[in-house]
Amino acid sequence: MSIWKLLEIELYKISKRPRTYISFAAISAIVLIFQFAFKADGENYMNLMLQGINDSFQLDKQQAMNGYFMCYIILNTLLVQVPILVALVAGDAISGEANMGTLRLLLSKPISRTEILIAKFLASVFYTIILLIWMAFFALVLSLWIFGSGDMLVFRVAGEVSQIMQIAQDDIVWRYLAAFGYAAVALTVIASLAVFLSLFAENSIGPIITTICIVLVFTIVSNMNIPVIDTHVKPFLFTSYLVGWKGFFYIATTQDGIPIKGSIEDIQSIQRSLMILVGHIGLLLLLSIYIFKRKDILS
Repeated sequence: MSIWKLLEIELYKISKRPRTYISFAAISAIVLIFQFAFKADGENYMNLMLQGINDSFQLDKQQAMNGYFMCYIILNTLLVQVPILVALVAGDAISGEANMGTLRLLLSKPISRTEILIAKFLASVFYTIILLIWMAFFALVLSLWIFGSGDMLVFRVAGEVSQIMQIAQDDIVWRYLAAFGYAAVALTVIASLAVFLSLFAENSIGPIITTICIVLVFTIVSNMNIPVIDTHVKPFLFTSYLVGWKGFFYIATTQDGIPIKGSIEDIQSIQRSLMILVGHIGLLLLLSIYIFKRKDILS
């Protein structure tokens, strides 16, 4: 049996689990609530964001609150929650088979353990990508249909200074494509972690909850502003790089402060973050294969 046939079987299993569709329903509901709230009373939110700079920055709030801006706001909120949804499925990779008593039967087939694990990992990655595509449709495409298009405003806090950057309409779409691509890599780390943890349990609840707890704790630490943690802890936490997608919207400017179309302020930082995330994926996958090949299967 080829690994592609195994992948097809794993995807079929995922499609038959009710929890798979909870993630899609949750994303749809959250995005629709955001869109309804902004359509009904988005001007107050804009006033809150612009407080303190309204006197020095003239802005047509209705025009600024377009589909591109809405998508950016939604992603800032939702991409923090999506790792939980990824863990719901990826955490079931091996432990689900053990819980149903089918793992020993699966291993009795003329298939290597490495192929089985890689197929389960690829199925989790495929699910993650489909989930992101679903989110892209609701957050970007539906927002553009509801709010229209136009130039995009990005609000950024650098130290104690608040900045507003304007990105031209014809310079936005590629940035979202790049951001969703980055998010796919970042969420694959979560899938890799959940698959790894599923090796140590015989039910799905343990790996799912453990993955969620690790992500939450690491995220809290990553957001702390303590010099010792900044230097010696944050660089080693994958959660420190999950929001690196924002870098695609930080546009470089000339010495006069004029935005440079098609530019990225710090592309080296994005590349470094991607390499670290890919390193985490590779390490977790190799550890998973190593442990699974030597694991005694009792159920």
